[in-house]
Amino acid sequence: MNKLKLVATIGLSFALMGCFESRKNTEQLCEANPALRCEMLNVDDGQCRLPRTDLIWHRFDLIKTPSDENKIKEYHILAEYEKCLTLAAQIQPLTQSERKSKRFTTVMHVSEEQDRIVAELKQSTSPQALYFLWSQEGDEAARRSFLQLEGTPVLETAEMQYALATFYTSRDAIKTLQLLHRSLELSNGKNTNIDVIKSLASLNLQQNRKELAYIWTQVAEQFDVKTASKKNNSLLYGFTDEKYQQLDNMAEQVHEAIEDGKYRANMINKTW
Repeated sequence: MNKLKLVATIGLSFALMGCFESRKNTEQLCEANPALRCEMLNVDDGQCRLPRTDLIWHRFDLIKTPSDENKIKEYHILAEYEKCLTLAAQIQPLTQSERKSKRFTTVMHVSEEQDRIVAELKQSTSPQALYFLWSQEGDEAARRSFLQLEGTPVLETAEMQYALATFYTSRDAIKTLQLLHRSLELSNGKNTNIDVIKSLASLNLQQNRKELAYIWTQVAEQFDVKTASKKNNSLLYGFTDEKYQQLDNMAEQVHEAIEDGKYRANMINKTW
């Protein structure tokens, strides 16, 4: 066996060991924590293992750290698991009709769990719960309650400033931009919301602020967002080579500031 094959074999062995170890740990977690209700999640099914494992471990985190944010995260993981199960349930080998039945049963359980989470969140007045109920469930009372919190400290987080910006997107472009900038200012450099950056690029282009639109497009590219080719950029913006260089430099500075958790809106708006 040559060295290349040996390295590949060793790598595969470690990957398989990690896979088996992860599965073993999840099984142990289920056995030690009946409150996770793993028996309702069709754990012996080879399909949808990843979202199921994510769900089980997140439920464990939720037990340790109960919060509206974690409940909302569980809701979304349940949605992913339900989507996967629904597709898997359509696969019906002739010898596995019982397995398909179990998948449908699990789908029903997952749907009931989502309803439970919604019901629990309706008892909360946290901005996270209110925004979830408005954006996901179309709850108008929750929307009104959420908007009444504008200007209060509870909405002074990166997540909630972006949530507030989604309301003003079709109503007030300038205010939307201000909220998006504020969201980036409040971020700590971790888990940057790429949708904020893409929205800044899009809205500035709509407002015919081409320099700002280009800068934010280049910032998005540095966060691995696929953007237009240089040829298309040339057709869209029509800047000189010198202007492109200036804007590229600014985009790099903005990207670094966001990564370091030091972004401030005036570092870019004072120039263009």
